[in-house]
Amino acid sequence: MRIAFVGDVMLGRLVDERLRTAAPASVWGDTLPVLARADLRIANLECVLARDGAPWPGKAFHFRSAPENVACLTAAGIDAVSLANNHTLDFGAAALLESVAVLDGAGIAHAGAGRDDDAAWSPAVVRAGGLDVGLVAFTDNTPDWAAAPQSAGVAYAPADAAHPLGRRLRELVRATRDAVDVLIVSAHWGGNWGSDVPAAHRALAHALVEDGADVVFGHSPHIVRGVEVHRGRPILYGAGDFIDDYAVDPVERNDQSFVFLLELRDGGHLDGGAGRGAPAGLLLWPTLIMDRRASLAGRAAQPIAARMERLCAELGTRPVWQAAEGCLALALG
Repeated sequence: MRIAFVGDVMLGRLVDERLRTAAPASVWGDTLPVLARADLRIANLECVLARDGAPWPGKAFHFRSAPENVACLTAAGIDAVSLANNHTLDFGAAALLESVAVLDGAGIAHAGAGRDDDAAWSPAVVRAGGLDVGLVAFTDNTPDWAAAPQSAGVAYAPADAAHPLGRRLRELVRATRDAVDVLIVSAHWGGNWGSDVPAAHRALAHALVEDGADVVFGHSPHIVRGVEVHRGRPILYGAGDFIDDYAVDPVERNDQSFVFLLELRDGGHLDGGAGRGAPAGLLLWPTLIMDRRASLAGRAAQPIAARMERLCAELGTRPVWQAAEGCLALALG
């Protein structure tokens, strides 16, 4: 069983413009064969798929893509997306609900936002490889977008395990873990820049793993951060940008990322729970954003991988470059 993760997928603005004449699959470039190796594919959707709504007042950037561009997600076999991020309400509640309906119509599961508090905090469950995979999603961005009992919004919680909303997140993880075989927590946290992992993120990620998360899938920074292994589970602190039209910072290199491919052992969970999938290894394929689409990094792969090796080493993990495959490999447990 393999699960692929990619970071922010932003299909608005110039990407949306490209898609008026380009095939939906084109935004994935030559990464599609790597994604096809997975039984399940998960991304952070950093835009709404809608025509409705007006731009949120006072916000600098608004990301919206035509509803038919959901075909980009289906072209790559994306099975589930996180909607808990700081662009889900860029065009208001009506656009969010339209986007949810578009995803539902395409059979793409989603978590982290919805028509009310219950919907925003409800886990998504997807069946793949004979296992039930759960996705819980939250963001510590835009607290004013937090869903309420009678208003649409996101699952908001600060990156603080002791905060009441942090405790709510942890309780949700504990309540969900025994209902699924594999549990993923998607965390859209922190600011846009900087490769250092905030101490609060590490503390919360460790707590979530101890509560039952098999993977913590972090994103929000435009650049990648290191991967840590805690109790045999991988923590992706920042998956970076995967598809967008953003200007590239020459130092931070927000055009560089990875396809993260998690391999699960057959059978038992690390804590002995029957039937649960246990993480066995993580493969990282270096990628670049070029001309508003993703691509495998080619000759730039090793320098990108070397940077990730340094970031991982700071967190006590040591992935190894696999020249034959063109990827990093990290053993888990």
